[in-house]
Amino acid sequence: MYLSTASELADFCARAARSRVLAVDTEFLREKTYYPKLCLVQVAAGDDIAAVDPILIGDLSPLAELFADPSVTKVLHACGQDLEVILDGMGCVCAPVFDTQLAAAFLGMRQQVSYGSLVEAYCGVHLPKAESLTDWSRRPLDPEQLAYAEDDVRYLPGIYERMMSQLIERDRLSWVTPEMEALTDVSRIRRAPEEAYLRLRRSGSLTRRQLAVAREVCAWRERVAAQRDVPRKWVASDELVVEVCKRTPATHERLRRIRGTGQISGRDERALLEAVARGMACPPDECPKVSRHVRPAPETEGVIDLMYAVLRLVSEKSGVATQLIATRDDLLEFVQDRRGSRLSGGWRWELAGRTLSELLSGEVGLTVRDGRIELL
Repeated sequence: MYLSTASELADFCARAARSRVLAVDTEFLREKTYYPKLCLVQVAAGDDIAAVDPILIGDLSPLAELFADPSVTKVLHACGQDLEVILDGMGCVCAPVFDTQLAAAFLGMRQQVSYGSLVEAYCGVHLPKAESLTDWSRRPLDPEQLAYAEDDVRYLPGIYERMMSQLIERDRLSWVTPEMEALTDVSRIRRAPEEAYLRLRRSGSLTRRQLAVAREVCAWRERVAAQRDVPRKWVASDELVVEVCKRTPATHERLRRIRGTGQISGRDERALLEAVARGMACPPDECPKVSRHVRPAPETEGVIDLMYAVLRLVSEKSGVATQLIATRDDLLEFVQDRRGSRLSGGWRWELAGRTLSELLSGEVGLTVRDGRIELL
């Protein structure tokens, strides 16, 4: 059903509130804005599938209450962007959630399996992709668009039920639950402006002092983009930010020598130079640490290779995606500081950490039988 009035939405939410499980998806645009523009919200509750039009309705508070209800599980696929869109567009944290993409990685599928592949695997249905580049802000929406949008939640309840049964049968629900809970941490959904530099591309060559400048400049850019509701790159591109951090200009003349600063207005120029100055004045012990991939010593690299072979063996036998268990960086961290590694606790220790610890202490080894690696 297509809901375009407040009364229709209220009636639907009253019925949906009786469901303990809701399937949720969103359609949005953000090519020309900082905040994603919510264009459509799809919800499946029992036998009802609704496409809610936030552009025509405006007040989505009944739906927000439903999404924030702790007694109702919201099922989404690859929920990261949807949770951000719901928080920005509806002012609520959608929780608790069950992410079918994450659950699939615990059940023998690859870590970032697509929704289409999941539906095909669980339901035997091949979904069309004809509307994947639709401008969802344009009205009216035609029946084909609505059918496509509703398909994004149509199969999720059934997949959720099957996944829950599989997780319980394999005694993995306790592994999945904390991973799902972490998805709805507000600090993970919406990061502080002071953390924006962590997502700055091509920042790997910056020194600690330059990173301190990047922290200030990226925070300034983030706030300006949010205030004007424009993409970050419209304020200043990543390439320009990195170059500013390397040259650390203190004057108008020095700044304007940098290619690409022509797009910056006089007001923004002053604020940018002030941000550079704050970064340059940062005490040395408060400058961000340089986080670079350190290549391990040759002998350690051989140990990591051996550990990764064990990790792949564990992944193959358990059906849990290798990258979900640990990365090569996690393995290096485990070698250097077992107590501080995420492999040292929880389900990761139970599944792989203990075996890796025994490998490092020489209690277990590897052999090849019939062309396959096996533990000794």
